[in-house]
Amino acid sequence: VKAVLEAAGSSLDKLLRVTVFLTNINDFGVMNDAYASFFPEPYPARSCIAVQALPQGARIEVEAEATI
Repeated sequence: VKAVLEAAGSSLDKLLRVTVFLTNINDFGVMNDAYASFFPEPYPARSCIAVQALPQGARIEVEAEATI
């Protein structure tokens, strides 16, 4: 996410919203700790959704929206 934002002329502090998709909702605590250590305060709005499967066997997918 950081690399994509920087390539577009933006940064993590310009995030508006993040959606996290997890294939195992029991991973929420680990994801939440990682989220808090990666994204700067004030944290962007976030949704977390449990899904049955993700492409290529991934366990997590992150979708983000930011301003430039």
